[in-house]
Amino acid sequence: MAATRTSARTAGAGKTASAPSGSNIVEFNREQELEAYRTMLLIRRFEEKSGQMYGMGLIGGFCHLYIGQEAVVVGMQMSAKEGDSVITGYRDHGHMLACGMDPKGVMAELTGRRGGLSKGKGGSMHMFSKDKKFYGGHGIVGAQVSLGTGLAFANQYRGNDNVSMTYFGDGAANQGQVYESFNMAQLWKLPVIYVIENNRYAMGTAVTRASAQADFSKRGLSFNIPGEQVDGMDVRAVKAAAENAIKWCREGNGPYILEMQTYRYRGHSMSDPAKYRTKEEVQRMRDEHDPIEQVRARILKANFATEDDLKQIDAGVRAIVAEAAEFATNDPEPDASELWTDILV
Repeated sequence: MAATRTSARTAGAGKTASAPSGSNIVEFNREQELEAYRTMLLIRRFEEKSGQMYGMGLIGGFCHLYIGQEAVVVGMQMSAKEGDSVITGYRDHGHMLACGMDPKGVMAELTGRRGGLSKGKGGSMHMFSKDKKFYGGHGIVGAQVSLGTGLAFANQYRGNDNVSMTYFGDGAANQGQVYESFNMAQLWKLPVIYVIENNRYAMGTAVTRASAQADFSKRGLSFNIPGEQVDGMDVRAVKAAAENAIKWCREGNGPYILEMQTYRYRGHSMSDPAKYRTKEEVQRMRDEHDPIEQVRARILKANFATEDDLKQIDAGVRAIVAEAAEFATNDPEPDASELWTDILV
C-alpha cells in the first residue's frame, strides 16, 4: 500500500489556518450520512453542555473539549469492528461517545459521581470501558502511545485480527516515547494505527513554532512506517483513510500513521483564553469547514432528510445530553471508602 501525502499549511503566530486538502473520500449513503450527523452532533452538544457545567462549578479539575474535531473519531469508528481498541489522551469525551459509552456515565464521571465510568474517581481525563475496548483517557502527554502499542502487541500475541487505534495530538508527537513505540511497532509488525490529531496548536503554540517537521505523516519515515495526511474536517475522508489503514494493519503489514488535519474551536482547556489566534481565524474555520455543517448540507442536498427531520435529530440529541446532565448533577458522590478500592500495591 503506497503512502499518499498532501501538503497543507498550518497556522503560525499571526497567520491564518488553511483547510486540510487533497484527501480521498468515500461517498456516504443515506444511513451513513445520518449516522455520522447524529454521532457528531451528540459529541458537539455533549461538549457544549460540559463547558456550561464547568462554568457553573459542577465539573472540577482539567477539562478539554473536542468541539470542532468530531469528524476524526466518528470517521475512524465507522470503519472499526467489534474488538478493535481505542486509546487517547485527555481530550477524550468525544472518543468515549463515538465508542458507544453511555453519555450518563461519561457526564457523571465529569462531575465525580458514583455512576461515572471510573466510579467518579477519574474525572475528565481518566475514563475507561473494558466492554467498549476503550482504554482511556490519559493525562500524561504521549503516555498513551506506548500503551496503545502494547494493546496492539496483545492482539498479535492472541492471534486475532483486532487493531489498536492510538490517538495523540501534534504536541504529543514530539515526545520521546512516541518514537520508541514507532520502532517497536514496526520491528514487530504490530497492528496499530497512530492517529495524530493535528488541531494546529499544541496547547498555546502553533505547530510551525514547535515542530521542526510539521508534516506529521512523515514522522514514521525513519522507521519505514507509511503515513498519510487526511482532511480531518470531512468525515468521509477520515473513513476512507481509516479503511485503508485498518486493512493494512489487519493484513499483518505493521503500523500506519494517519495525520488528521483538524481544528479545535475552543481553547486547549477550559482555562485557556486562546489569545494566540484571532477570532476571525476560528470563525472562518467554523463557517467554511465545520464537520457537522458539511454533513448537514449534503443530507439536505441529497434529500436524505428534511429540515424538520434534522431538527428532530437535534432535539433527540439535546434530550440525551439533558438527561445525562441531570443524572450527573443528582447522582450521589462516591463513598469515602472508595479511596481504598481499585488500588494496586
